[in-house]
Amino acid sequence: MTKYKSTRGSATEILFEDVVLSGTAEDGGLYIPTQEKIDLSSIESISYESLVKDIFITLDKNSEKLVNSKPLYQGFKEEPSPNLVELDKGIFLMELFHGPTESFKDYALQVLGTLADQQLKKTGMKGLALVATSGDTGSAAIQGVKDSNNIDIVVLHPYNKVSEYQRKQMTTVDSPNVINLAVKGDYDDCQKLVKELLTKEIPDRRLVSLNSINWIRVVAQSSYYVWLSKQIEGSFDVVIPSGNFGNAYSAYFAKNNGIPIDNIICSTNKNNVLTRFIQTGKLEPFQTMESLAPSMDIQLPSSLERLIHDLFQDSFLTRTFYEDLKSNGHASLPEDITKKLQATFQSDSFDDEEIKSNMKKVSDLYDYTSDPHTSTSIALAQMTKKSKPIVSVGTASPVKFQSVVNEVFNLDNESSIELKESFDIIDNSLDKLKEKIF
Repeated sequence: MTKYKSTRGSATEILFEDVVLSGTAEDGGLYIPTQEKIDLSSIESISYESLVKDIFITLDKNSEKLVNSKPLYQGFKEEPSPNLVELDKGIFLMELFHGPTESFKDYALQVLGTLADQQLKKTGMKGLALVATSGDTGSAAIQGVKDSNNIDIVVLHPYNKVSEYQRKQMTTVDSPNVINLAVKGDYDDCQKLVKELLTKEIPDRRLVSLNSINWIRVVAQSSYYVWLSKQIEGSFDVVIPSGNFGNAYSAYFAKNNGIPIDNIICSTNKNNVLTRFIQTGKLEPFQTMESLAPSMDIQLPSSLERLIHDLFQDSFLTRTFYEDLKSNGHASLPEDITKKLQATFQSDSFDDEEIKSNMKKVSDLYDYTSDPHTSTSIALAQMTKKSKPIVSVGTASPVKFQSVVNEVFNLDNESSIELKESFDIIDNSLDKLKEKIF
């Protein structure tokens, strides 16, 4: 029987039905499965949704009843297969932004929202979902659970630090179970508030995390790398715009379970904490800076903890690493573990001017308009292409960043949501958050 343990080793092990509703473990770590590696490459399915369900069941037989209880992608207007575009010989783009909120987050949060809703219905409990967002997670999470009778959702976004379109995708949803809060701070402040509240006991409510710290999102996002392996013959590299590292870790999980991904290359913006970590083995968050690619405006990638545990293969060392980070403001991997990291991962960063230049270059070379985040992955794919195929990941539609597109291409196009907004602005304070929720 598959169980789920904490990366830090001292929390109680739980089963699938509990991991669906989980956030951080009681010791502050993230849940990971205890089972041995499984070969996902042999899974063959008739549709994308069938593939996702088969992956869940293959990884954990206990998931079967829940994943088969309801369609997983009800918010998609069409069959949710990704769209694979060949930009040049051997250079591909996997578009993941054709869901209800035009972001790759739909692929995980449609699934997680459905499973969390069904599990709460089964237990008869009322859930409270807490979500921190740097731009795209919030709207995708809302679309995953809006109008649910079993779960209310509270979304925290950094005030004035997401695009207008991203904000309105969240704040114009008129549903009684949705609360939007703008926090006077950055994404990392929002995430810290969510993590703090997830450790509290709330009478008659089950607190649920829909952020990438929830294990279900790893499985759901790994699924499109399994799908990708069916489209490309042999091994391939992937390039992923990365902020919180959830997507990149999902590729790593797929690789470790039989999918022929060779190198995983992370593109970042000027908040280059991941690039510095991959290049040096030192995790050192700085002050978050605003950029043209706001979904990557993150300095403390939550999902990185699972990779660090996988590299150490030791819960005590993982816990010590994060204790060092908390005490000193930085923590470093030993040299041998850094080399292990660099055997799979590469990374490079792009400042705002380079992002704009990349968008122009992608348009000139491939007659393709990319959003600021996707432009970094395409540029890095072009820079690092070797003999094997390389796939850049398209994480968001350019319509979500129309103001940047207009600036880069000297356009005057409008991309707006003309609906009434509803959100409150709060200080960066746990007490202020509690006042708005309870």
